[in-house]
Formats: sequence, structure tokens, C-alpha cells
Amino acid sequence: MEYVHAVMLLHAAGKKIDEESLTNVLKAAGVEVDEARVKTLISALQGVNIDEAIKSAVAPTAVAAPTAPAGEAPPKAEEKKEEKKEEEEKKEEEAMAGLSALFG
Repeated sequence: MEYVHAVMLLHAAGKKIDEESLTNVLKAAGVEVDEARVKTLISALQGVNIDEAIKSAVAPTAVAAPTAPAGEAPPKAEEKKEEKKEEEEKKEEEAMAGLSALFG
């Protein structure tokens, strides 16, 4: 991930993105540079328009919280806690039933 961040930094600064500049940025950040990864990344970026790639990247979207049907109030936090407690109790009972089967 550091390698991609370094490329983005060079791009934002308007610097040439090549093996030497990428290596220098990584070293300045205290990253132990893997020359093979640098060469691979630089060759993968050949012919790529970074500005276009950024524009076409899919931005994460927020997911809306589920809503209650009309006329119903959303469940209260207390009700959710009770449901969790009930589920935990059921799991404990099931686990205990499984252990009793082991000991006859």
C-alpha cells in the first residue's frame, strides 16, 4: 500500500513517476524498498492516466439504515439488548446440552 501512496504523492506533486523517484519517496518514509515491487508497479503504470483512473474510481457509498414499516416505531436500544441477551442465553443452553451429551 505504501508503494501506491508514494505514487499518488508523486503525482499530486507533479513529479515524474519513475523507479528512482518512487524509491526515494519510499526511503524518505522509512520503508524498506523492494526493487522488484518498484519495477513491477512502474511498468504497470505505463500508459495509465492517473487523473482518469481517479475520476473513474468507484467511490464508496453510505448505506442507509433500515427503516421500520409505516406505523411502527423503530426498536429501542433496550429491546435490542434484551434480544441479544436472549440469544446469548440460548447459545449457552445449547452449549451446555452438548456438554451433557459427552458425559452421559
